[in-house]
Amino acid sequence: MAESIQDVMTPHPFLADVKTSVAEAAKIMKDADVGSLIVLKGEAVRGMVTDRDIVIRVVAEGRDARATTLGEICSQEPVMVSLHDTVEQAVEMMQTNAVRRLPVLDDDGRAVGIVSLGDLAVELDRASALGDISAAPPKR
Repeated sequence: MAESIQDVMTPHPFLADVKTSVAEAAKIMKDADVGSLIVLKGEAVRGMVTDRDIVIRVVAEGRDARATTLGEICSQEPVMVSLHDTVEQAVEMMQTNAVRRLPVLDDDGRAVGIVSLGDLAVELDRASALGDISAAPPKR
């Protein structure tokens, strides 16, 4: 079993600036087939935005996705992990903070990966149903 987040994370996460419009972010997410983006101001992580955030905070509120920026809707001050943190530490952080995804930072504080609940489920219990579901490719 992997010990380090670096062993289970998805490297090269999709990133977007706080000034990116929600419409542009949704297109990035669709084209990349991802459910979240790490939101940056410069090189610093400022938040996370998920497809659910877009639905709840923009679509359901009747906001203009072309005029609304990620900085306005992203989850602020996300819980993050380091490349050197353990899988167990990530699980604990997710449980404590009720989140499903964590940006992974390098020693300079740059986002270099993302780890999801699915990544951890696959790693921690490959024989479980959740591990099987999480490891399966999405059906489109």
